[in-house]
Amino acid sequence: MHKAQQWIWGSFLALFLVLPVQAQDFFDETFGDLQEELEIAREAGKKGIFIFFHMEECPFCDRMKNTILNQPEVIDYFREHFLTYQMDIEGSNHMVNFDGREGTSQELSEKIYRVRATPVMIVFDLEGKPLVRYTGPTRSKEAFLLLGQYVVDGVYKDMSFTRYKRSQK
Repeated sequence: MHKAQQWIWGSFLALFLVLPVQAQDFFDETFGDLQEELEIAREAGKKGIFIFFHMEECPFCDRMKNTILNQPEVIDYFREHFLTYQMDIEGSNHMVNFDGREGTSQELSEKIYRVRATPVMIVFDLEGKPLVRYTGPTRSKEAFLLLGQYVVDGVYKDMSFTRYKRSQK
């Protein structure tokens, strides 16, 4: 390798190593067909699908993306157990819901999931049924990880998330 190539490669590697992890790393790519995403989740052995309902101008959504959803530990845990998507509640992109109904992300957010404030986080099982709904930002990375563990461990079947959080302190 020539010195110029070594310098370019070294510079690229140095830049890559200092790039911050971003919330985009948390979310999987989707073409908006949630029925298809369910099939992918089943084949990948996931526990379910996590959807982060947000708005572009939501300060609470931004805070979660910039302080919690960009944490490597959070990204690793949620990617291990769930497919993770975001849905803009004011968006106009075409989507297919878990049950085959079609509409924009705004229509599905309002009419199907009744999202009125953001963020709203819903975890769906592998049949597309909502298991857990959490409205508002979590206070910390630890609380957000507890939300994931609450679903993965099946505790949602026996107690509320608030009670579960208190039991973990």
